[in-house]
Amino acid sequence: MSVKGDVQGLHPTAVIELFIVDLTRYTNQVLHFHAGTNKLGSDVIWQGVTYVRYPVRATGFEWKGQGTLPRPHFAVANVTGIVSAMCHQYSDLVGCPVTRKRTLARYLDAANFPNGNPFANPDDAFADDVFAINQKTRESIDIVEFELATPLDVEGVLMPRRQVVCNACPWRYRGDGCGYAGPPVADINDNPASDASADACGKRLKSCRMRFGNGWLPFGGFPGAGRYR
Repeated sequence: MSVKGDVQGLHPTAVIELFIVDLTRYTNQVLHFHAGTNKLGSDVIWQGVTYVRYPVRATGFEWKGQGTLPRPHFAVANVTGIVSAMCHQYSDLVGCPVTRKRTLARYLDAANFPNGNPFANPDDAFADDVFAINQKTRESIDIVEFELATPLDVEGVLMPRRQVVCNACPWRYRGDGCGYAGPPVADINDNPASDASADACGKRLKSCRMRFGNGWLPFGGFPGAGRYR
């Protein structure tokens, strides 16, 4: 039986929450946490990955079809001061992805049990919840708490990951994104030019059409943006 079937049964096993904090935005570390131990009193192993036993708590995860996007809170023990140190060094970890993985205890890797586990299945799990750290909301000698947001809802993130400008192409002429490799066409003011020294792109939609015609264009601007207010 799959995890979806088991969770609807009369006696499902415990739901195991596992957390991944990806710090590669600032350093080369990826942290794996679980607020508990396995049947051997050691770190939980799931899909071959070890999740360190560490006091963590997450609240506010939910599915919403309307209204504002959820902003879960992720709290981590700070008794040793290591979390505070990371916050001070890496800008409160803002922007770092936090992934919540969930499965049932019966599907954990066989290495978690004294006599193995015949039901171990790394594919039986709930869908991952992926958020990013939006801000630090609390810090003390005992705990550090963060507010999470969906990747599209993090403060300061652009979607797409560049500014929407109506008639200005950001690509480097004859470089990546542009890709034009033909003969000289026009100068920066879109005046026809056959001299290579005068050849320059005006970064306008017209400039792009002079080089590629009226079909598909690699124009990096957003011509439709100027139609709305």
